[in-house]
Amino acid sequence: MAQHGGAVSDWLDLSTGINPCAYPIPDLPPPTWTDLPTISSKERLNETAKSAWSCRGDILAVSGAQTAIQMMPHFAPAAGLPGRHAKILTPTYNEHANVLRLAGWIVEEVSHLEQLADCDLAIVVNPNNPNGRLYRPEQLVALLPHVGRLVVDESFMDCETGYSLTPDTDKTGLIVFRSFGKFYGLAGIRLGFVVASPKDIRIFNQLAGPWPVSGAAIEIGITALSDHEWQNETILRLRKDAARLDTLIQPTGATLVGGTPLFRLYDCPNAAVFQDRLAAHHIWSRIFPYSRSFIRLGLPGLQKDWEKLEIAIKSIEKG
Repeated sequence: MAQHGGAVSDWLDLSTGINPCAYPIPDLPPPTWTDLPTISSKERLNETAKSAWSCRGDILAVSGAQTAIQMMPHFAPAAGLPGRHAKILTPTYNEHANVLRLAGWIVEEVSHLEQLADCDLAIVVNPNNPNGRLYRPEQLVALLPHVGRLVVDESFMDCETGYSLTPDTDKTGLIVFRSFGKFYGLAGIRLGFVVASPKDIRIFNQLAGPWPVSGAAIEIGITALSDHEWQNETILRLRKDAARLDTLIQPTGATLVGGTPLFRLYDCPNAAVFQDRLAAHHIWSRIFPYSRSFIRLGLPGLQKDWEKLEIAIKSIEKG
């Protein structure tokens, strides 16, 4: 806005991977806002999530998947991990490495799955952000004997349920992070989950404190995670809209690299120039310090948003 003008309401933010058509927030009773969450309400949320994702391990609701990431340097010594050596499959979401390095960990970035072996903590984002790379459950489970803990960040897994490791979380050494806000389009309520063995969840629970999520997040989470009709319809819509975005971008010469139904990654001659041309139309996107050619776009929601993007793309074509 400082460079291209306009108010917040004038801008279309496609820099995130958040569903632009959010789950409809139900009416919430006043105690949701005035009272501290009860143990029983937190247990109802956890049980609802366990059922929704077929979790065999234990589960803990926290204030977003990012909170779970922030806990990892504190979890590791409490869990008795022998060292401070982490390996992360990259390129990927950079907060995993940032948090560990700030805590004094040695972080090794690797490019192949088999290179994750022989470390205290191995981290895989699956599906990956930003390229949508997917690994089958058996490929990841095979790593467990070779690492102290395996963390699988499944923040974008809701549309790829057959790849989730939540049914395998009864296995020792496996920790899965799940996001709520991205698929349900409600990032502002700050809700996520850790799924792991009961022993590891006890440690996360101690780190999280007595009220890790709000009463509103609990009630909305219970309702949304139980709404299978909305989930199925949303998966179909997101896949359709992702294909629509790919078709819209094609005339610019940018090529699809990958992504998920919530965001797409394209390769173009100069991502910074592409981003700037979109910004001239008050559309924001995501580019990456490790690639001059990658640009990531989330999905427009309303028809007027699609039309705004189409106008911007036509100007890029002409340019």
